[in-house]
Amino acid sequence: MGSFFKECGCSRPTRCPHPYTIRFRDALGKQREEAGFGTQDDAVECLTQIYAEKKKTAPSVAEVRRELGQQTVEEYAKQWRPRQRRMTEYSTGWHVDSSINVHIVPRLDSRKLNSVTPIVVERFLDELEVDGVGRGNQVNIFRTLKAILRDAYGKGAMADDPVKGVQEPEYVRRKVVIPPLAYLKKALAAADEHLALEIVMMVGCGLRNGKARAVNVNNVVADDVYRVRADPLQHAQAGEAEAPQGGEFREVPLPRSVREAMERYEEKHGATKDGYLLRGPSGYCTEPMERRRVRKLFKELPAADGAGMYGFRHYFASNALGNGIPITDVAEWMGHKSIEETYRTYRHLMPGSITKAARILDAGLWEAA
Repeated sequence: MGSFFKECGCSRPTRCPHPYTIRFRDALGKQREEAGFGTQDDAVECLTQIYAEKKKTAPSVAEVRRELGQQTVEEYAKQWRPRQRRMTEYSTGWHVDSSINVHIVPRLDSRKLNSVTPIVVERFLDELEVDGVGRGNQVNIFRTLKAILRDAYGKGAMADDPVKGVQEPEYVRRKVVIPPLAYLKKALAAADEHLALEIVMMVGCGLRNGKARAVNVNNVVADDVYRVRADPLQHAQAGEAEAPQGGEFREVPLPRSVREAMERYEEKHGATKDGYLLRGPSGYCTEPMERRRVRKLFKELPAADGAGMYGFRHYFASNALGNGIPITDVAEWMGHKSIEETYRTYRHLMPGSITKAARILDAGLWEAA
């Protein structure tokens, strides 16, 4: 069936920490070796699987599967990603690319597919937690990794499901805290002019932090319309080798006050040749630069009820819904995947909607009578 051994030369190899290597003949009769087994049981189990596979699988098919299993996670992820044609570069695709390049590849790059087990995946999730990756981000990263590994498993790269029994990280949505208008005015006065422009883009157009940092004069497509598109700057910051060309976009309202703030900033500081307003010593405005400014702002001007930078985006939703703008429009402008997400997050911003509806309906009934 094959053999297993250690190449370390330790006097007591069964108790030393060095991995085992297995030697066997593949489906075509060629002698092979595989290393990296932590215990004798792991080595024996792999040899047993290889033997069982040889008995029930045609030699050519078995060889293809074994070759696939020898690919690293990084190699397979690069092959897997282009096949996901339903993902758009603008939305899901960007987050998938970020999960692969920023989290999955750095932690699992050289690990062979056939050595990925549920324990390996559990440890991967533990590392994300230790490194302080947010739970919401953990969920997206795990779903991407699960899709990659399940695809490889379906093609025979592993004998067993590598994510069987692994629980998805639990994401508990934080309470939505919306800063009052009085605090917003104080924050804009206390922030430096660079952070102030980012805040203006969030409260006025409903942009997320990353899109607000990448504010671009070329995205103003009308006096009252700002186009939010797949951004080369954000792809570069996420470790992308190549930024998307064209791609999908969404258009959001551009209040006059926001447009004028952009114009004032451009008049004073100018813009890059590709239209970006916010910059730093190394080029574009980065997330670490934003964090330093945000910490300084909230230290000088503590926010009530735990409101953070994302609260300025919540302010946009509150302002829109509170002034009767349909939730369907708000969901589209904020880039939510579905109206359900908008409703779950901001339902409490419409506490009087039922009472108001009852009053309107009652008036209509009396008029009809």
